[in-house]
Amino acid sequence: MNQPHSVDLIVYAKWIIPVIPSNTVLTNYSVIINRGAIIAIKPASEASSHYTATTEKYLSNHVLMPGLVNAHGHVATSLLRGYADDLPLQSWLEDHIWPTEAQHVNDTFVKQGAELAIAEMIRTGTTCFSDMYLFPDQTATVAHHAGMRCQIAFPIVEFPSAWANDADEYISKGLALRDTYRSHDLINVVFGPHSPYTIGDATFKRIATLASEIQSPVHIHLHETADEVNTAIEKSGMRPIERLHKLGVLTSSTQCVHMTQVADEDITLLQQSGAHIIHCPESNLKLASGFCPINKLLDAGINVALGTDGAASNNNLDLFGEMHTATLLGKAIANNATTPNAHQALEMATINGAKCMGMDEYIGSLETGKIADMIAIELDPLEQAPLHDIASAIVYTHNGHRVTHSWVNGKMLMDNREILALNTGEIISNAKHWQESLSKPT
Repeated sequence: MNQPHSVDLIVYAKWIIPVIPSNTVLTNYSVIINRGAIIAIKPASEASSHYTATTEKYLSNHVLMPGLVNAHGHVATSLLRGYADDLPLQSWLEDHIWPTEAQHVNDTFVKQGAELAIAEMIRTGTTCFSDMYLFPDQTATVAHHAGMRCQIAFPIVEFPSAWANDADEYISKGLALRDTYRSHDLINVVFGPHSPYTIGDATFKRIATLASEIQSPVHIHLHETADEVNTAIEKSGMRPIERLHKLGVLTSSTQCVHMTQVADEDITLLQQSGAHIIHCPESNLKLASGFCPINKLLDAGINVALGTDGAASNNNLDLFGEMHTATLLGKAIANNATTPNAHQALEMATINGAKCMGMDEYIGSLETGKIADMIAIELDPLEQAPLHDIASAIVYTHNGHRVTHSWVNGKMLMDNREILALNTGEIISNAKHWQESLSKPT
């Protein structure tokens, strides 16, 4: 008789949503993990007879699924949550957020803001996030300490900030940070030009050349508002996405954030380039920026991922909320109740985000050979009963607060709601300090 194989971890769950294959829910299955990777997904009875594990986790009323991928945010701005609410984008940004950042943002602000944001993301099911903000070295340090997977898009603008003086210095510091994390298994550093209206042609051309040389993604706010697009046409005669295309920035590694203004010619450029869309529905709604037509984009074969944006314009980093909002909003915009459906929403929050960041070969779904980035959600016996459809229960009934366990690289980040590598009491204390020290908006 064959002896059971020895492995590091077996997680037994009532349900598993692997995301790939799509539209699949497995009942009474287990995920077998060794050295951080998934080596098998088996019925529970088979797992117990064929494997013996150093650690076994039994989750009798839980869904096990891939960890969520938050494809866009400004994590340190969690310290500006609720600071300047109910304002249009340009006033919010130019009259409140940017002046406050100029006065208060430093490496300590970013470190403590990143701790607050990463703790919230772990608690709400995110295992991989993308960040674009000042002092990106501090965010990378916190992510490393917490054990979170991330993409750090180092910011680039033409004007000075507390972190750099001009575009050349932003790029130089960003590339140095990339060298620091070149071999890191959880942290990937990429280009983060802020937007077409804060970057000149010469800088865009340089970014395009460097990104091509080192095969780096480019993460950029694009077509966020109608005013942005109209102003660009008045100044240059081109829509912003057309300008990026002509300058060589729009490629299969470009991550276009927001895209609330989408014309047919934009879709053609997206199809031709293979660029990705990152939809941030709640931030767009709060700032009245517009509506991203995700059904039209998905029907055109364009990859659409989800992001929360920063908590300063959201006011939370709960990607389950984004799934819920994106799905309902998408149905309303398309006047079609059938799409996006619950499984499509799960894909946008997992495998599509991984694909956007170039990580879909190893995260974004629970498959043999992939890395064990995954979460467990406890389904409430009252608020979600009866459980006619597990995917529907996950997407439509607000589950961020029901995430109980989280793993990245097969390593546990949260056990029964307790975050293992971060001091939540200290994080809350630091947030209260910043609440008291930040000047109030006028």
